[in-house]
Amino acid sequence: MSARTTVASIKAHLADLGMPGSLEVVDSLLEKLDSGVLSPAEAMDQLLAAHTSLRRERRLVAAMRSSRLPSIKRLDSFDFTFQPSIDRHQVLSLHELTFIERKENVILLGPAGVGKTHIAISLAVSAAERGKRIYFSTLSDLVLSLVEAEKQGRLKERLTVLRNPSLLIVDEIGYLPVTAGGTNLFFQLVNARYERGSMVLTSNKSFKDWGEIFGDSVAASAMLDRLLHHCHIVNIRGNSYRLREYPGLSLPQGIAAAPRRGRPRKTLQDPELLPK
Repeated sequence: MSARTTVASIKAHLADLGMPGSLEVVDSLLEKLDSGVLSPAEAMDQLLAAHTSLRRERRLVAAMRSSRLPSIKRLDSFDFTFQPSIDRHQVLSLHELTFIERKENVILLGPAGVGKTHIAISLAVSAAERGKRIYFSTLSDLVLSLVEAEKQGRLKERLTVLRNPSLLIVDEIGYLPVTAGGTNLFFQLVNARYERGSMVLTSNKSFKDWGEIFGDSVAASAMLDRLLHHCHIVNIRGNSYRLREYPGLSLPQGIAAAPRRGRPRKTLQDPELLPK
């Protein structure tokens, strides 16, 4: 079989296998292989990597369409040096996504601008690239969608839709108050996902303030009881990254310290975690 025939056969196999990413690079890789720039193992690795990269990008595009993800942010663009309070090892470990397999939650606490949403989105991007279903929403938009669904008699259907993704991201808890009806609906969602699917939540308020956010201390305690049962807490204390060009200006912190690594885990009986 001639070299040209062999190359054509390789391309035909790649096409049959549905590997367009590999098809795009096969000619250049064969040239590098023939010239000795790459070993056979290196060429094979890059051929498969090209396919994997394209597949991840397609998954991400599909996720952007269906999940309402507002942007693409990855962990490699997060400035850990600006927020030294963050446990870098903890954040890197979370991006391995084993918490999703275990149906565990992640709660990111900190004042405005410290990177909570960036980390939440980077977790969502990592999950989407690995083929997991994700859904992103701010708390206010999520509650509004539940209220509208209830008015239209579609609440059960809406809760089912929001229960199904492997990862549900709820951003901006604490920025706007929630009505009594909205609190009840959000609790139903938290309860529906309890031990069935992971959630990543961001908040600028400590847990003791959630009773005020939701206007109901009992409901807030019930939510936290479920959310914290299997949960990783990332507490970020620092200045806003958006205001880094104004070193003399800082925003109110307003976040009580969360448990640090190595300390006994607090429970809902601890005053620091209980809503007022």
